[in-house]
Amino acid sequence: MKTRVLGRQNSLSVSEIGLGCMGFSHGYGPGPDKEEAIQLIRSAYELGCTFFDTAEGYAAGENEKLVGEAIKPFRQKIILATKLHIPEDRDVETAVREHLDASLKRLGTDYVDLYYQHRVNKNIPVEEVAGVMGRLIEEGKIRGWGQSQATEEELRRAHAVTPLTAIQSEYSIMERMFEKDVIPACQELGIGFIPFSPLGAGFLSGKYTSKDTYTGDDVRRVITRFSKENMDANQPLLGLLQEFAEKTKATPAQISLAWMLHKWKFLVPIPGMRKMERIRENLGAAEVLLPETEWKEFEERLAGIEIHGNRTDEDIMKLKDMI
Repeated sequence: MKTRVLGRQNSLSVSEIGLGCMGFSHGYGPGPDKEEAIQLIRSAYELGCTFFDTAEGYAAGENEKLVGEAIKPFRQKIILATKLHIPEDRDVETAVREHLDASLKRLGTDYVDLYYQHRVNKNIPVEEVAGVMGRLIEEGKIRGWGQSQATEEELRRAHAVTPLTAIQSEYSIMERMFEKDVIPACQELGIGFIPFSPLGAGFLSGKYTSKDTYTGDDVRRVITRFSKENMDANQPLLGLLQEFAEKTKATPAQISLAWMLHKWKFLVPIPGMRKMERIRENLGAAEVLLPETEWKEFEERLAGIEIHGNRTDEDIMKLKDMI
């Protein structure tokens, strides 16, 4: 597995594809049991993955405990990322330190490599958060920091105080809104970009149909691209992916990941992978290579396909009333 560097300052070297660990604990319906999940995370490492992503908010901290236990044998050899939500009724520095200490305890480590603000608070100046993160870096409690779903303005203001290592936001062939401003800003400033949901919550794997149903806390219950109408309307996209997958003896998921790796050299996707075959498939996307002429053809044809449906935080919040 080749590596990429996140950030020009406070930089981190990671595998070209990382592992988003949220799905082991919640978000996509029943997952593997604890021991199987631990083994899957360790298997990803054995196959070359050195970048693992979690958050305090995933299953109320249980995901951090799981990940911490899984990576314990090779903690010093990997890059560990977690995230926090900053309460707006507290002193910012006190709150960030308390949340970080709680995460460190759950993760079983004394530092975090990459610490994200899970969502940018609209009522807390980004400069104040950046200042706190800078002090944590100086103290060695974190090695780098980032924001999630930040705007270009927010990331520029924060970066001016304490250089950002990475921005983590939704990005895939189905969701390209950050291409117009945030991703170019990251390129300009030397900030890594980490796509979450790089396979469109699994849609781009081509393994789901409009007949599938979802239960419990599965976010696909409320993501509009998984409605029957939108699933059917988005079939031309899957057809294009399948065509190029057959050309390269790859899979639609691999083409989807290889596409973004080809477009941006400072980008590292973190797909969720809850089965051994998915781990092999997704990590294998780093080896998929197409000639520049074929990528150009792919882009031209992709531009003519309309994408139906999306994923929003507001829609996902509706799950609370459905469980």
